[in-house]
Amino acid sequence: MDIQRAGSKPSGKGPPDWFTGTVRIDPLFSAPDPARASGALVTFEPGARTAWHTHPFGQTVIVTAGCGWVQREGGPVEEIRPGDVVWFPPGEKHWHGATASTAMSHIAIQERLGASPVEWMEQVTDEQYLGR
Repeated sequence: MDIQRAGSKPSGKGPPDWFTGTVRIDPLFSAPDPARASGALVTFEPGARTAWHTHPFGQTVIVTAGCGWVQREGGPVEEIRPGDVVWFPPGEKHWHGATASTAMSHIAIQERLGASPVEWMEQVTDEQYLGR
């Protein structure tokens, strides 16, 4: 058994190559080998979002606060609220973040393939973000 105390891992800023706007990442867990799962609490300020990306084994997002938007490639921008759980299947290109006027926090859970749980791609344009 391993108890990881709240606040034992430092918060970090979302890197500008992977995010637009102000994003804070609070690591929650990273399971030791042979497990592959990891989780983080991600907080997006209004207007902030991820770049387009995929996950080799998919991703679960659990909204904990605020109001956000998600979109899979080719689909509409959809609103998400606290208590919503979003599943992105393996390899599905998508993004997620806050709305233009409201912050949003979610817990993101994914599994790594090799060293990485994610493949980052291009930034989401303002037109894509606003659903135009």
